[in-house]
Amino acid sequence: MSELLGSLQDQTFARATAATASSYPPERRLTAAQLAGYLDRRAFAVVGSARPDGRPHAAMSSYIRRDLTFWLPTVAGSVRERNLRGTPWLTMVITEGDRGEHIVVIVEGSAEVIAAAEVAADVRAAVPGDWVNAWIRLAAERLMSYAAVSARP
Repeated sequence: MSELLGSLQDQTFARATAATASSYPPERRLTAAQLAGYLDRRAFAVVGSARPDGRPHAAMSSYIRRDLTFWLPTVAGSVRERNLRGTPWLTMVITEGDRGEHIVVIVEGSAEVIAAAEVAADVRAAVPGDWVNAWIRLAAERLMSYAAVSARP
């Protein structure tokens, strides 16, 4: 269902400011198929949330993607989980490479904490071990990508 990713990216850029659109020119954006392939071969992202006092919090997390939903394993009581109670929104940055060979995908959307028992078995099985006792479900509402000229998405 890569077309969902491409459609969401098109919608995001249709609402973008001129500055954002020029920073992510159409010829540097990943196609729908490239987005799906890139996101599915990556396993980690830097995830940003907002603390109750407004300060940002960013930390690495693994993720599992199902269409436009990203599942992040977590431990109940984590900073990110507590932050979501006040501001149920996350930003994910999935990146690789450097300089002329970098790729980045930015995903933003509403998020909520889901009890592990309520998460599909295939998602739960994707993270080994028994440390995960809650999951964060991020519903992608915005998506932007950029691949440098020499990058191979």
